Amino acid sequence: MERVTVAALQRMKRDGTKIVGIVAYDYPTAQIADRAGVDLISVGDSVGANLWGQPTEIEVTVEEMLLACKAVSRGTRRALVSCDVPHGPVQAGTKTAVSAAIRLAKEGGAGMVKVLGVPDNVRAIVDAGVPVYAEFHGGADIPLGKLVEQAKRLEAAGAALLDFRHSGPEAGAAVVKAVSIPVIGGLGGGPWLDGRVRLAHTAIGYGAKWIDSTTETYANTARASLQAFSALIADVRAGRQIKG
Repeated sequence: MERVTVAALQRMKRDGTKIVGIVAYDYPTAQIADRAGVDLISVGDSVGANLWGQPTEIEVTVEEMLLACKAVSRGTRRALVSCDVPHGPVQAGTKTAVSAAIRLAKEGGAGMVKVLGVPDNVRAIVDAGVPVYAEFHGGADIPLGKLVEQAKRLEAAGAALLDFRHSGPEAGAAVVKAVSIPVIGGLGGGPWLDGRVRLAHTAIGYGAKWIDSTTETYANTARASLQAFSALIADVRAGRQIKG
């Protein structure tokens, strides 16, 4: 099975083929998503809040990101794996961010790293031999020209891929047209981008909050799990043979 590469994603943009990515943190989810045929699996620093119950994503360390990145890398044969450089090393300065990026690539098995879009950091990480997936944010209060210019600066710094969050149809379409690298997005993205990334937990309704949620998802794993655990409890209490 041929591994998806950065060059392959860039070719998809040129060909007009939408890129599909998910955010995942563990081996079995990566295996399933990879088998389904996603192009990109992004190991997000949101793992802290969504999987480990931390207050925010800011608390996540490089060691914790390595744990998740290694698991996803082991479960992936085709998709390109990206791993977030966490908040701490980025705030500590370019040298520390580069060191973290190298570890995530060499030890974690990431094919690229995602980092908040500061051109100097992007350039330094790329110069160290690690492809960069650069994140930047839009919003109604940010002029369109400024967003386009920011995207161009990140491309010039060597970014291979852009994560444009809260893009909106006008700014998103303008940025996609202004740069030659793929522009994809999760939060606030849409069909105006070169592709979409979705949190696996959201796509499959995994997590306690989905049990009573009326939001449409592609599946509701949380509700199915609640029913399964309830049935297991009933069988054990009644002295019946359990399933599986």
